This record gives sequence, structure tokens and C-alpha cells, in this order.
Amino acid sequence: MHIFFAPDITDKFYSLDEKESRHCVKVLRMKKGTVVNLIDGKGSLFEGVIQEPDSRRCIIEITSETNDFEKRNYSLHIAISPLKNMERFEWFIEKSVEIGIDEITPVICARTEKTKIKNERIKGLIISAMKQSLKTKLTLLHDPVNFEEFINSVNRDSLMIAHCNNNIDRKSIKDSYKKGEDTVILIGPEGDFTYDEISLALRKGYKPVHLGNSRLRSETAGLAACYSIYFLNQQ
Repeated sequence: MHIFFAPDITDKFYSLDEKESRHCVKVLRMKKGTVVNLIDGKGSLFEGVIQEPDSRRCIIEITSETNDFEKRNYSLHIAISPLKNMERFEWFIEKSVEIGIDEITPVICARTEKTKIKNERIKGLIISAMKQSLKTKLTLLHDPVNFEEFINSVNRDSLMIAHCNNNIDRKSIKDSYKKGEDTVILIGPEGDFTYDEISLALRKGYKPVHLGNSRLRSETAGLAACYSIYFLNQQ
């Protein structure tokens, strides 16, 4: 069943915005009486029936509502350096949302080569990935922030920094995380975090972790961390 994004749904009848209406009526060629699903980005899943298939303002009658649809018992916030190749960064965004992630912060590190992101484009990717994977809670995309400012401002049950420095003892995520914890995981840029950045994070309470024996690209490391937390919470 096709899913549409309805962020401000409150009444029995809901009008899709022009973009979603056009996709519904012009692209998918949906007619009056077609049953559809809506997500509000706040955790609720709705079922409805198309009443007016207008390509500028498609009106849907809401027939049922499920609150806290597939609500998780943990939250995950990944702070990851923007990448020189923006397509790789966007790939991480898309796949992490599909798996399940609550917050993403682009963190500017000493070795970050590209400091700007296309916020509106990435927010569109997040919504698309939500609909694809039937997620009802909108992943929050924060503005890029300096590494030191980030670690001084964020606090969760579990704080981790994934890095590749073999001179600093690291544990696996499995040995550093307890099921149900709200967690923040730092993922560095191409070239990894500097020694000073790692040291500063450790002083702020971050646990040093590894993601296995392979040396992963930043976007792969971010996705591996996301999946690790997801998997550990399924056990």
C-alpha cells in the first residue's frame, strides 16, 4: 500500500500538499475510493480513503489511526562528519533512516573536507526513506556543528566514539552498550578523528569503540553502528 507524508494531520479529512497530491494522482493514478496510508512524522500511522483525487489538493478521509506505531524502546543519535562525496553521505542518511535512527548531526571535525550540506534535499531524502520503510517518526536532522561544541552539548545514557586509532584501547559496540539505552555515536571523516579529538571525547565520557577488523568508509561505519544498535535491541 502506498504511503504519504501528512505532518499536520488533525481532522477526519486531510489534504495532501501539492507535491504529494501530484504524486498520488498524476504519477500513481489513484482514484476516488483508493485506500492509502499516511504517516505524520510524530509516531502515528493512519489509514484513509481518497475522496477528491485532485492533483493540487488531494483530499483523504481518515478511517483509522494507530498511535506509537512500532515505537522503539531506545533512541539513537549519530553524529557523523559530512563527506567530500555528498552522494555517499546521502546514502548513509537514506539507509540509516530505513533501519531506524532518531537524530543525525553533521559534525565538523579537524579533517572534515566539506562543511556544508543541502539541508532541504536531505530532509526530502529522510521523508522518502521513512515512507519506503514504513517509519512513522521523523528523523531529526540538525544543522552542522563543530566537534567540540557537539560533545559539550549532548548527553545520553551511552556515549561512544568509533575510531581507528590502534594505540587507544577500544571495545566492540556490543561490549559497550546495554539494550534499551539512549545512545550517541560519533563517526569521523575520511582520515578519522585526530588524536586530540579522541582524547577530548574520552574526557567527556565517550567510550572508544571499534566496528570490527575491517577499515570502513565513514558512511559504511555510520550504517554499521546504526545496525549494531538495532540488532542489539532485537535480542
